This record gives sequence, C-alpha cells and structure tokens, in this order.
Amino acid sequence: MAVLGINVTLVEDDNDRLLLRWRVDGGSALSLPAYSGSGRAEELWTTTCFEMFVQGDDRAYVEYNFSPSQRWAAYRFPTYRDGRSDEGLSDPPVIDHQQGDRFFVMTVKLPRPVDENLRIGLSAVIEEEGGVKSYWALAHPDGEPDFHDPACFIAALPAPVRS
Repeated sequence: MAVLGINVTLVEDDNDRLLLRWRVDGGSALSLPAYSGSGRAEELWTTTCFEMFVQGDDRAYVEYNFSPSQRWAAYRFPTYRDGRSDEGLSDPPVIDHQQGDRFFVMTVKLPRPVDENLRIGLSAVIEEEGGVKSYWALAHPDGEPDFHDPACFIAALPAPVRS
C-alpha cells in the first residue's frame, strides 16, 4: 500500500461555505475516476471518494460524497442507514484536486449545513492501482469499517459566529 496517511482540514468562510481539504500522503498510486464534470452521481464510493457525514441533535444525518471526477452526492437518512433520500443543496459543491509525486489533495467547497451544533465524520475510500482499497475515517466502530456508524461522528461543527 502506497498511501501513508490522510489529513483533513475544514474551515468556514465569510459566506457560510465550508472548505474541506483532504491531503493523501503517498497518493501518487491512487486509482482516480475519469473526469466527468460537476453533477450528482450514484455509487461514488466504489472507487476513490471523499466523504463527510453531518448529524444534528436528532438521529437524522446527511452523507456527502465527493469524487475526483467532480461528481458528488448528498443523501439524508432519518435513521441509521434507513430511508435514504436525496439531500437538496442551495449550491452544488465545487470540487478540485491536485496530484504530485508524493501527495494528492482533494478540495471541496460547499454550503454550510444550517443546523447548529453538528457532529461530523470525515472519511475517505481510497483505491490504489491494482484495486487495493482502504477505508479511512476520524474514527471507526469496532469490526468492519462503517462510515454511517455514529461512532465515526466525532468532530464538532459549532454554530456559526454572526457579527
């Protein structure tokens, strides 16, 4: 396996947009989907894909998938893995990536979820040349990787500061 680690940063700009940046160290061997232009798509997680899960005070949560192809998906789940429906976004995400000899950087800008005091999970499905896959997250539940598990939602996105 060539991937050595993944770092992710999340910042909020003055226009209520989030900027997410995943840096994959050892990312030169990634298997990347072909460019297909911005738009919704299904099953992005079957190859290299970067994800964010957002949960408020109830059991409902939203899953975001971002592909290096510039395709994306957003789904709402009222409960754990049940009742999936498309989540509407006020603006589509803006997706970009850069690849060097030793790293791969995926950058996503998207509207900030409007709820307050959110718990989030940040994760990635990594496919390397030859079909080797690995599953990366801030935390994993015991057993098999499951990005939907509440144990993965360990980061906080506090309410925005308004001036």
